[in-house]
Amino acid sequence: MAEEKGNESTATREVEKAPIEPLRMPTVEEIRGQDIWNNCVVRSVASGVMGGGLGLMMGLFLGALDNPVMQDQMTGRQQFIYTAKQMGSRSWGSAKAFAVMGFVFSAAECVVEKARAKHDTTNTVVAGCVTGGALSAKGGPKAACVGCAGFATFSVLIEKFLDRHD
Repeated sequence: MAEEKGNESTATREVEKAPIEPLRMPTVEEIRGQDIWNNCVVRSVASGVMGGGLGLMMGLFLGALDNPVMQDQMTGRQQFIYTAKQMGSRSWGSAKAFAVMGFVFSAAECVVEKARAKHDTTNTVVAGCVTGGALSAKGGPKAACVGCAGFATFSVLIEKFLDRHD
């Protein structure tokens, strides 16, 4: 009887173990897709397009929230036209800014990652510094330094929040 219980417990342990599945090799299409996506130009352009789309949506939303200064003296049609123009100008400006930001950050991160052959937080810091410095370079060297530090810090905080690197 004791032998039967011992055999039952080992039998249930064997059943509880998950079967080992063989590794699946990637197909030719999957390898090609990875090679295309690992290209810095493709990755940067895709990030720029997605950033532009995000900026467009944010601009439409924020432009709709603008109230006309002379709201009391405007008819409903004039207010609608004013709001539509504000939405258009805000969305275009935000789309350009976010597209440039996404393109520059992605390109810098990809180039640094390829040069260092590592995928870690240092890439994010350098890409954030390059992006912040490039976006604020029109304000002079002091503004570029502040933009570099600010965007690098923001990039690291987002990176830690999303916990992409271990």
